[in-house]
Amino acid sequence: MMRPANRYTPVAIALHWLLALAIVGALGVGLYMTSLPFSPTRLKLYNWHKWAGVAILALSALRLLWRLTHRPPADLPMPAWQARVAHLTHGLLYVLFFAVPLAGWAYSSAAGFPIVWFGVLPLPDFVPKDKELAAVFKLVHKFAAYGLGLLVAAHVGGALKHHLIDRDRLLARMGLGRA
Repeated sequence: MMRPANRYTPVAIALHWLLALAIVGALGVGLYMTSLPFSPTRLKLYNWHKWAGVAILALSALRLLWRLTHRPPADLPMPAWQARVAHLTHGLLYVLFFAVPLAGWAYSSAAGFPIVWFGVLPLPDFVPKDKELAAVFKLVHKFAAYGLGLLVAAHVGGALKHHLIDRDRLLARMGLGRA
């Protein structure tokens, strides 16, 4: 069965929504865990957050590989400035899909807290243990994550604008409704 030419592939759709859920979840856990006092719950959430970050990094690599090897549907008709903003937003999203978890991994390594993915697979330290370097990567991770959150909000806002105002079936391209 062939997919409509104006719709993403099922694999692209699955990777999009899986990555979206993982990013929103990791951002939510990240915001919540930093507000907690030192406790077993906070330590558990930090581990979950790190595990999610590694999963996001792996999913991002798969998604980028898929995107580079599978042509997306043609752009919808829209003013040139909107197309440029959409392409810029997507490009920045991809950069931050990698930058946020890599900065978090570097922060964790520099702080001397290794990542053991799902408590089973120890990952190598990304950078040497260094208190000053940890402070830098903590800020990079934090502000890159905030930037990612803002871009995700802009992406969702743009999609809703297309759906509710333009009524151009944009959401159907990503699996929500008929194309």
